[in-house]
Amino acid sequence: MPVTDAPRLQWQTAEVREIVEETPRVRTIILDVPSWHGHKAGQHIDVRLTADDGYQAQRSYSIASAPESDHLMLSVERIEEGEVSPYLAGEARMGDKFELRGPIGGYFVWTIATGGPLFLIAGGSGVAPLMAMLRHRAAQKSTIPATLLFSSRTYDDIIYRAEMERLAAADPHLKIVHTLTRGQPAGWTGPSRRIDSEMLVSEGFAPDAKPHIYICGPTALVESSARALLALGHDRALIKTERFGPTGL
Repeated sequence: MPVTDAPRLQWQTAEVREIVEETPRVRTIILDVPSWHGHKAGQHIDVRLTADDGYQAQRSYSIASAPESDHLMLSVERIEEGEVSPYLAGEARMGDKFELRGPIGGYFVWTIATGGPLFLIAGGSGVAPLMAMLRHRAAQKSTIPATLLFSSRTYDDIIYRAEMERLAAADPHLKIVHTLTRGQPAGWTGPSRRIDSEMLVSEGFAPDAKPHIYICGPTALVESSARALLALGHDRALIKTERFGPTGL
């Protein structure tokens, strides 16, 4: 391992700078990390909490901020039986400090140099690393065509909803499609089911342009979406996936 990478794998102290309540179950923690060396969109970090009695709990979280951001952003969904998420998504306050290390991962990353088109598929909080990619793209004022197909339970569960609306309104090369699986508001005209082959086709996920595809979310969503894309003729080598446990999407 190159010497220049060593500091990134050491535990560092992060301080909570700001908290954004994204949805009833998800909040974004904005962090100051004085010794942070930067990251690429799609990478993640490890977070370690230490109790007063010395007990430690550790979990991995995707980085939601663009590499161009001055601060590190984590968007965490509260898992009631979890050891780390109840604190980050419910108890953490401005000024709190905890340990993290990273960035970690080189497979599930996208940069402007990677090119496009860029096809993104997300379920729930799996949108975090994909949002880092869209923020990176926006920060670089890129015109690489990008499409995000985002599955959420309800309209109120759409993470980053207002920011996504602003990004899409300002960028004719960006398309964002929401599908709601458990409930839809009055007048909803978008998809109202889990992602399937028919939805992928109708939203333009065609293999002709050889798009770079990133899928992140619950295991079932990731696996079914990847299978559907392969059946449509997409190149397996251009499909990258990241998954976590079921959340009932």
